[in-house]
Amino acid sequence: MEAFTTLDGLVVPLDRANVDTDAIIPKQFLKSIKRTGYGPYLFDEWRYADRGEPGMDCSKRPLRGDFVLNQERYKGASILLAGENFGCGSSREHAPWALLDYGFRCIIAPSFADIFYNNCFKNGILPVVLDATVVRQLMEECEATPGYRLRIDLPEQLVITPSGETFHFEIDAFRKHCLIHGLDDIALTLEHADEIRAFEKEQRARMPWLFIGVPR
Repeated sequence: MEAFTTLDGLVVPLDRANVDTDAIIPKQFLKSIKRTGYGPYLFDEWRYADRGEPGMDCSKRPLRGDFVLNQERYKGASILLAGENFGCGSSREHAPWALLDYGFRCIIAPSFADIFYNNCFKNGILPVVLDATVVRQLMEECEATPGYRLRIDLPEQLVITPSGETFHFEIDAFRKHCLIHGLDDIALTLEHADEIRAFEKEQRARMPWLFIGVPR
C-alpha cells in the first residue's frame, strides 16, 4: 500500500449527500476481485449517458457534461469533497478501489458510512471528517476558483487552504500510523514474520503430526 504523509492536490466538489457504494461503482463491475481497473467506471451512471458494462472502452462512451468529473477544470483531481454519509449502502470494497484507481487519495466529508470509512484506510485513502459548515465553505471556494487545491498534512492532521487557513481533523492513532507507513493488513502481519516462523518451528517440534505432508 502506498504511504500517505502529505498531499497537495486539485480538488473536485461532489455536492451530494448519501452517495452510496452502488453509485460509486455499480454492481455489474463487481465480478472481478482485482484491485485495479475500476477508475474508468467510477460514478459510472453519473458520468456516462449509456449503461456501462465490464470491459467497455470508456473513451468512446457518451459523457454527461453536467457531471463534475467530466469538466475539464477538475481533470487530475486527487481530493474529493463530498456531502454527508458518503459511502453508505453495501459494504463493497470495490468502492475505495475505484476511487483510488481514478486517482483520489483523500476524501473530505462531514460524515462517512462506517464500513466504507474503514475500507478507505485499508486501501491507502485518507477519509477526513470536517464540520459540515467547513465542508460547505471549501465547496464554495472550490466552485468559485478554477484550479483550487488543498494541502493535506496527515502527521499534523491539518487541511490547509490556498489562503493558509487550517482545519484540524481527528484520526485514530493506529490508522494514522498505518497510512503514514503504507501498512495494509498483510504488511502488518509480515512485520511479525520472525515471530510467526519461530512459532511454526516450535509447533513442528511439539506436534509433528500436524505437519505431515507440509513442506518446510
